[in-house]
Amino acid sequence: MLALRLTRLAHPAVQLRRLTVAAASAGTGFLLLCSLAYGLGHPDDSGAALLRLSWCAVPLAATVYLAVVVARTDPATRPRTALSALGLGPGRLMAVSAATTALTCTAGTLFALLLFLHLRGGLTGLPFDGAASGALASRERLPVPGALTLLAIVPALASAAVAWSLRPREPRPAARAAAPAPQDGDAPGDAGTAEAGTDGPGTGAVPDDTDPHRPLPPRRPPAGLPWGIAVLAVGLTVEAYAGPSPASRTALPGHLAADSAPVLAGWLLTALGLALAGPGLTHLCGRLLQAVRPGAVRLLAGRVLMEEAGRIGRPLGVVCSVASGAYAAVALSGGAAPDPGPLTALGGLLVAGCAVAALLTAAVEARQSRSATVAALRRLGAPATTLRSAAALRAGALLALFVPLTLVIAGLAALPLAR
Repeated sequence: MLALRLTRLAHPAVQLRRLTVAAASAGTGFLLLCSLAYGLGHPDDSGAALLRLSWCAVPLAATVYLAVVVARTDPATRPRTALSALGLGPGRLMAVSAATTALTCTAGTLFALLLFLHLRGGLTGLPFDGAASGALASRERLPVPGALTLLAIVPALASAAVAWSLRPREPRPAARAAAPAPQDGDAPGDAGTAEAGTDGPGTGAVPDDTDPHRPLPPRRPPAGLPWGIAVLAVGLTVEAYAGPSPASRTALPGHLAADSAPVLAGWLLTALGLALAGPGLTHLCGRLLQAVRPGAVRLLAGRVLMEEAGRIGRPLGVVCSVASGAYAAVALSGGAAPDPGPLTALGGLLVAGCAVAALLTAAVEARQSRSATVAALRRLGAPATTLRSAAALRAGALLALFVPLTLVIAGLAALPLAR
């Protein structure tokens, strides 16, 4: 009931984010049902049906990622002291957020089921003069348990991912300074006060590191950059050494073809490497902006990038990985626009939309988190042109770093497929 009330009384911007998650869930559920229909219409070609079902894992992962990003930026489930006093601690709020995500994804999958049944002619007859009857196997009887099992995958995985992402974490122990031994005349509590937290004299408060919305400290670079570079190098190496083997030819959506399964594995590894290296690259970009005697604008832009690297870096890396895949697909088609099927176009649009929506959500949340800092700068007399120049410099620096990197990785990823 609490999840339903929070869903109904949320801000319109939050409702728009949840509507985006519902739309992504509807698209993924429709693709899963179409894979099931292909298996029903082609019972002798189980390998192709399994391949179509396996390719649904890409939009499914994009939908789950978008659901996690939206849940982390939901202000209704943010830990507060007053809610903890009422019994709604981090654990309860995590359960509420997971339930809200499950409700949103279930609504989207139910809409996908209704649309699927309508196109098959199970509700009001065959629409569009039966144009989709062959692709959706309208003459075959739809197995209800199988369809419901496929539709339950999206809410189950999304709510589980949200619960894991927002799980309560133990606070890190405060860094204790080496206190000298109490001398004669010292009060017994002086040493304990010296070892207490820095939030106030004698409070002993420990900084709260359990809040997922808390940005990373600017002086501590994200730890995923080495792992991202390693995974990216492995993916490019696998693609480079994957020779043509017609015996193991694997069909890709959109009438593409890969010479071997290692090419596909390398392509996915490069995308994962970009996503892992995104926060580290954003932090590095902010550090480079402050190099060589920075002025006020460069210093402000660099510090903001370093502080928000953990928030916007990973969505930016995901967008770059999706853009590199799209560029590779266009390069494989000879520079012309590819002619994919309707389901392939839906899957690509779904993945790209989820990546862009996640990046915009993270950017809006980062701007809201900087509102207090911006207000303080304006009270100190900082002109509005300085803040706008810093924002433009941040965007330009990110584009200057990620656009060439995306083009280079896309070219290397498309090279084995073009042989």
